Amino acid sequence: MPCPAKPLTFGLRAQSGIRCHHKIVDMADITIPAALLPADGRFGCGPSKVRDEQIAFLASLQPSTIGTSHRQASVKNLVGSVREGLADLFRAPEGYEILLANGGATTFWDTAVHSLIERRSQHLAFGEFGAKFGTAAAAAPWLEAPDVRKADAGSRSEAAPTEGIDVYAYPQNETSTGVMAEVRRVHGDAGTLTVVDATSAAGGLDFDASETDVYYFSPQKNFASDGGIWFALVSPAAIERIERIAASGRYIPETLSLAGAVTNSRQNQTLNTPAIAPLAMMDEQVRWMNANGGLSWAAARTAESAAVLYDWADRTSVATPFVADPTHRSNVVVTIDFDDSVDAAAISTALRANGVVDTEPYRKLGRNQLRIATFTAIEPDDVRALTGCIDYVLERLG
Repeated sequence: MPCPAKPLTFGLRAQSGIRCHHKIVDMADITIPAALLPADGRFGCGPSKVRDEQIAFLASLQPSTIGTSHRQASVKNLVGSVREGLADLFRAPEGYEILLANGGATTFWDTAVHSLIERRSQHLAFGEFGAKFGTAAAAAPWLEAPDVRKADAGSRSEAAPTEGIDVYAYPQNETSTGVMAEVRRVHGDAGTLTVVDATSAAGGLDFDASETDVYYFSPQKNFASDGGIWFALVSPAAIERIERIAASGRYIPETLSLAGAVTNSRQNQTLNTPAIAPLAMMDEQVRWMNANGGLSWAAARTAESAAVLYDWADRTSVATPFVADPTHRSNVVVTIDFDDSVDAAAISTALRANGVVDTEPYRKLGRNQLRIATFTAIEPDDVRALTGCIDYVLERLG
């Protein structure tokens, strides 16, 4: 008689075991056959899998670039290569520029509050990260209270043109929930800007750059790099806004000045010493993407991987995609719920013990689910292998 897969709980959800006929099955003791395992078991939603070629390129910069002055040609050429590669990848329209500066997307929210929002912003909050930008805007005493439009986790809210709004901000992909949105300009008052958080989308989801004024991101997702830098594709209208606010007399800390980022980026440098490793890994990844067909190739690759997981969930009796609307489901962050007969935390524990790592859900979401990255660096065949590994663990449970 098969064992019913009932979670073993200790006040909270099960940690690593399932009770089967009064016997504890330790998930860490499940050995998945080597033939089933993916070639690379990294499926984290950030930092993501880094390709060997990126590490090799980083090593090639020793000693010519690593440990040398960031104001000299070697480092500036590296920055310039990344900027040019991103402009090509994004098919940047005439007049659009690639900016970069120290800090990640969290830093960019504070930077935008100081240097980009003129009076009032609208924010779509359908997960952790869209909400945080709205919170940052709400805390700024020189701005009017933002219009924050919330949606329950697993669904998404929509922008609405509103009088008095000068920045419309939303995530292209919500990393915490696996909800994806189309990049579309919001046609509000004259001169309004559309600002898109693309941290887990950039380099993995296609988009029309003319539909946005600021497309910003950190490099530790589809670009398979480390954090510590933000990048942004900005329109001429956004640059005009940045320069106007900088000249308005508003106090802007130098480290949060987008006008400073414009000046420094045009010189292929950052205000403070940049982190060379993220730039090097980013440069190699962008070259790899462009050489293989650019953003359309990358988007097709992530869509293939995501389809493997959604199809698997649809035909698995104990699993279902967390995002109910198929048109809202992300192609780069896949979230799969399990019914109460299965403990997703135990599955993640068993996978991790076999070298298949970082499939746990977003920590603040608190759901019985797996969250799996299908970023561009992740091989679709490894995603197929992952589903086989999950099946193998599920069989051991029941």
